[in-house]
Amino acid sequence: MLHNITIRNTEFSRISEVDFNNIGFGKIFSDHMFLADWDGHEWTRPRIEPYANLSLSPATSAIHYGQAIFEGMKAFRNGDDVFLFRPKDNWRRLNISAERMVMPEVPESLFMDGLQTLLSLDKSWVPGNEGSALYIRPFMFATDDFIGVKPSEKYCFCIFTCPVGPYYSKPLRIKVEEKYSRAAQGGVGFTKCAGNYGAAMYPTKLAQTEGYDQVLWTDPSTHTLVEETGTTNFFAVTGSGVITPNLHETMLAGITRDSVIQILKKENILVEERPLTVSELKTLYHEGTLKELFISGTAATLINIEGFAHQGKYFDVMKTGNTQISDLIRAKLDSIRLGKTDNDFGWVKNLIKA
Repeated sequence: MLHNITIRNTEFSRISEVDFNNIGFGKIFSDHMFLADWDGHEWTRPRIEPYANLSLSPATSAIHYGQAIFEGMKAFRNGDDVFLFRPKDNWRRLNISAERMVMPEVPESLFMDGLQTLLSLDKSWVPGNEGSALYIRPFMFATDDFIGVKPSEKYCFCIFTCPVGPYYSKPLRIKVEEKYSRAAQGGVGFTKCAGNYGAAMYPTKLAQTEGYDQVLWTDPSTHTLVEETGTTNFFAVTGSGVITPNLHETMLAGITRDSVIQILKKENILVEERPLTVSELKTLYHEGTLKELFISGTAATLINIEGFAHQGKYFDVMKTGNTQISDLIRAKLDSIRLGKTDNDFGWVKNLIKA
């Protein structure tokens, strides 16, 4: 440990109140949280405290001007071992977001020391049920109590955790979005800043009122190129291989997405990172060569798409396709994340013994 992290243990653990067979997603929180403060020059006061509400000024800069970023990652239990999946990639991506949002970089040592100390304290909260995990939320926000549009001088970095079950329980029905955009060229679409998610809620709600689970975002200029699905990356399986939209500044570089691509290549399955139009997707469907659609993300992991709607028509891919490739990738990911195999990727870190 490079940092002197002070620890204040909770007096009353809430773990006995939790039914780990019925935990849902994102509503139950573990006993402790990690905090550190940026004073304008350096990170100070690294500490573990009982999970509790934060006390903020009404003038807190992040509330008014949106300087807030976050990451999502998971820890998995396999017997007495707890494994983290690609934690350093989340640290790197957090700092990519920080740079764009004019926020201080979080050193790797602070991120990893805080994470390991927190998980060591709350290791009992890592569920062992099939399909469950400990979701980990590192985030940073501006803390100046000042009304004025400028980068804050002070920030808070925090990590808290929550035991979770599956994010989605069934294949999704999605709608191609042709009016609203998730992000625009020159914007912050490649970051995990809070505003990206707030802006996505209204068009998603409209799609849900029509009976769909999520939206399929398209490019902001022409609304003809597939980008992301909801808050996840998108994959189309054809008769010849797998296509996923190539990354650019309006898309988030998903860590699970990269994992899927690397596993596909390891399995000698052709994967193309290239522009994919909605028109091509429909042509593949009509030709009978669109075998399956799936999405990937930390929360969702890997979930199938039943079908997609475009301009009043619904294309039911699962009715004529299969889940052969997604089942294979899901099984490979599960095996790696549980530390059963790592396939030479070096993705899992066994930081603690449960």
